[in-house]
Amino acid sequence: MHNEHSPDAAVAGPTSAITELLARFEAGQRTALARAISIVENQRPGFRELLRALHPRIGHAHRIGITGPPGAGKSTLTAALARHFRARGERVGIVAVDPTSPFTGGALLGDRIRMNEIGMDEGVFIRSMATRGSLGGLALTTREIADVMDAFGFDRVIIETVGVGQSELDIARSADSTLVVLVPESGDGIQAMKAGLMEVADLFAINKSDRPGADRLAREVAMMLHLRAGEALRDVPAHHGVDMKRAARRISGATHRARRMEEAGRQGRQAEPTPAVTRPDGPDGPDGPDGPDGPQPLSWEIPVLQTIADQEKGVAELADALDRHRAWLRESGELLERRRTRVADRVRDEVHRMLDRQVWQERGGEAILESSLDALVAGAETPYDVAARIVRAAGGNATDAPG
Repeated sequence: MHNEHSPDAAVAGPTSAITELLARFEAGQRTALARAISIVENQRPGFRELLRALHPRIGHAHRIGITGPPGAGKSTLTAALARHFRARGERVGIVAVDPTSPFTGGALLGDRIRMNEIGMDEGVFIRSMATRGSLGGLALTTREIADVMDAFGFDRVIIETVGVGQSELDIARSADSTLVVLVPESGDGIQAMKAGLMEVADLFAINKSDRPGADRLAREVAMMLHLRAGEALRDVPAHHGVDMKRAARRISGATHRARRMEEAGRQGRQAEPTPAVTRPDGPDGPDGPDGPDGPQPLSWEIPVLQTIADQEKGVAELADALDRHRAWLRESGELLERRRTRVADRVRDEVHRMLDRQVWQERGGEAILESSLDALVAGAETPYDVAARIVRAAGGNATDAPG
């Protein structure tokens, strides 16, 4: 019997139901989009057939990941960006990843409620989904749903996810451009760096910047970015010999370049690319592009922008910065590299999903575990012995290997 989840399903063609759904999907019917997303999210029969058929259509949309601490105004900023993109005639798909309810397993749907206003726009499609306990707050199917929206023809696919931390590296695996949203109450920039935000961000937005402390937080984040890049204190003595005035001049120079890029974006032109490490010593100085260290490779200089999302302030500048980042990704070749990494991750994820189902459901892993619980609790068996039996039942080799 044909089983959608079996390896044989990987070579089977689309069923008549999936073929009919694809025809409506390609005709641009929103009901077909909603149905396709539901099939993929819940891994219903036919979901692999559907994704396989849509795969050649992906790659058009600009995927934007938005993350940040609770209360940063991510949903409000997402809605403001969506309205801005719609005013430019672009179509926007939004995947709002909500915390999973511990009682029902479903999403709390808070984002959808907050974004209900733009959800009435025919050019915007919002889908809330639950994390379902996935590491990093992103369910395995989040990237697949983004693929479905991409294939439907959206120009921008925004993935808004919950919380921050080291596990939020997952958002960078799913997006072309990752925006980290902070608020003045987010605290010290050093704490932001410890939370791993510097690892995932392509852009920073200090939202609710009409509140006290916004300018200070923006300066701290900028300082942390340049410390991380080794720019601010690269050639000054460590610890007691730090010249903070010189470091401040370098941060000021970086801020000037960021403002120059923002101004270029407002005027509808692309700013000249800047070197990965641009120093105020001048083009012929020891660290300039014509000095011993130059020429430097081109790199993206992470902007730190200020927004007030509920007043639409700073949103246009943020959208321009996202456009510049997308242009840089294309020109530098980084977009291709990120997408190569993304599809490689997808293959690994799919292998894990296939093996997980095979081990626990098709080869009786759950039954073996259930029958061993009393012996495990009594200490008559160890978790390692039971795990080895489960692996052998699935056809694997359960011999010990070096860790």
